[in-house]
Amino acid sequence: MLIQLLIILFSLFALSRLRVKFKNKEISGKEFFLWTPFWLLVIGATIWFKQTDIIANFFGVEKGADLAVYISIIALFYLIFKIIVKLDKLDKDITQIVRIVAVNKQEIFNSLEKDNRTSIADKE
Repeated sequence: MLIQLLIILFSLFALSRLRVKFKNKEISGKEFFLWTPFWLLVIGATIWFKQTDIIANFFGVEKGADLAVYISIIALFYLIFKIIVKLDKLDKDITQIVRIVAVNKQEIFNSLEKDNRTSIADKE
């Protein structure tokens, strides 16, 4: 019973933080409407945990809590995969930006060097 109370309290805390971040425009509406049902589902599954066994039996699992763990592990691996793909894309984007800046910097340096040579030749 204590674990249920802790899960519900944490879920309510997460919902409150979600609401504050949405109001402060720190997260998008898409993120807000994705996470809100998730935390409400967590609260519902915690309160009516016996009904989760029925759903788990449908999937061939004995307990609802076991099904939740299995789904969580799969979701975590998927999220890790998405994060790795996004990091790789960011790495490629940063590399491309650095190359462009380096080329532009070299062009500016060459232009300034040419101007200096021209102004020195003009003085002579």
